[in-house]
This record gives sequence, structure tokens and C-alpha cells, in this order.
Amino acid sequence: MQLIIVFTSGLVFGLGLIISGMSNPQNVIQFLDITSLWNPSLLMVMLGAIPVTTLGFYWIEKHHKTAYGSVLHLPGKTHIHAELIIGSIIFGAGWAIAGFCPGPALVALGAGYVKALVFVVAMILGMLLHDQAYLKVKQYFLHQTN
Repeated sequence: MQLIIVFTSGLVFGLGLIISGMSNPQNVIQFLDITSLWNPSLLMVMLGAIPVTTLGFYWIEKHHKTAYGSVLHLPGKTHIHAELIIGSIIFGAGWAIAGFCPGPALVALGAGYVKALVFVVAMILGMLLHDQAYLKVKQYFLHQTN
């Protein structure tokens, strides 16, 4: 039963991305470009997502577990550090340049967008690069400060 619910949730999420236009990189780029042909339609999508997300976080914070009973530990609300800020900037820049973030990119890949294939391959390579280089760089800088 859990597998059916997970599959259905993913399907509904993917269909929502397609219907809302978030899997179309041109819509996203037009939304993020407030200086010329700004497309405010994704603002409505985001405003609709806020109550749903709020209810989800309310559930998790109240029960400290997922709907399936798995324990879930959320990070504290005050753990803002340089890595989070740098990662957010890189994520936002990539989103603005490509018009994709990971979820919609996978949906667009399934819909046959060639640009999505390029993005997903680059995303996977970026994850692999991160896994190989990030800890080494972090340890190097920590070692230099001690």
C-alpha cells in the first residue's frame, strides 16, 4: 500500500509540474526575469504550494515522523551557515540560467525535452564532483585554520 501511495504522490506531483508549466524552462526563465517579459503565473503556483507545505511541516513538527512512521529529524531553523548560503546561490543561479531545478528537470526529461537531458547529465556530474571534491576542499580549509 505504501508503494502505491508513494507512486500516486509522485505522479500527482509530476502532473502538477506539467500543468503549472514549471517543467517548461521558458516559463521559469520568464518568471525569474523581472526586467523584461515577466511571467507571473508561477507566482500563483508558489502561493498555492505554501499552504500545502505549511500543513506538511506542521504534521512533521507535531509528530516528529513521516506519515509512514519513519523518524524524521528536521534541521533547526537557525542553522544558517556559509555552505548553505553558497549552495543556495549556486542553486538559484543554475535555476535562472537553465530554467530547471531537479524535480521539474526529471519531469521534463520524461516529457522528451532534450535540454532536460543536458541538465540532468550536468546535474549528476555536479553531484559526483561534489562528492569527490567538496569534503577534500572543506578538510583542506579546516586544516589551514587550525
